[in-house]
Amino acid sequence: MRTGSEAVSRTGSPAGKGHQRLNRIELTAIGIIHTPYTEPKDMPIQGRFKDDVEGWLELKEEYVPGLRDLDGFSHLIIIYHFHRSDREEMQGQPYLEDESHGIFAIRSPHRPNHLGLSIVRLQRIDGNRIYFTEVDMLDGTPLLDIKPYVEHFDRREGVKSGWVDKHFEDGTAPEETIIR
Repeated sequence: MRTGSEAVSRTGSPAGKGHQRLNRIELTAIGIIHTPYTEPKDMPIQGRFKDDVEGWLELKEEYVPGLRDLDGFSHLIIIYHFHRSDREEMQGQPYLEDESHGIFAIRSPHRPNHLGLSIVRLQRIDGNRIYFTEVDMLDGTPLLDIKPYVEHFDRREGVKSGWVDKHFEDGTAPEETIIR
């Protein structure tokens, strides 16, 4: 996998009859994510389960003008590349249970394209650095994009979370939300 200023490329497959074949998508890292987690041990499976840990995004200088007005948002959607994943699986076992599920029903890094998405709480912006809490990614993760979390756009009513719902029925987070 490529990191830093190198591009991340993947080959595609036909989208179906009548669709043009997608041969190549090239993504360029716009920065790097710094966190206290150098290994998955003790990292939460989602940042909200350890909301006091701080990390920061170090954006390449040419993208700093794009930060204008971002400080008015409390949360950000961070899109990144799972740079330490060296395989693709169509099924995997999530941390919350022993049963296997399809890759698109879990949040494993071992997915096609190795794309990750996290919602983090913005703390402050200082030059080309964005400090945030609710960290759930490894140090050195290539940053692909930043989007503001907009409650009016992103929150949904009547959400069902499939197999995950049974793990939160009593209103508390299970112990398995922290990687041991």
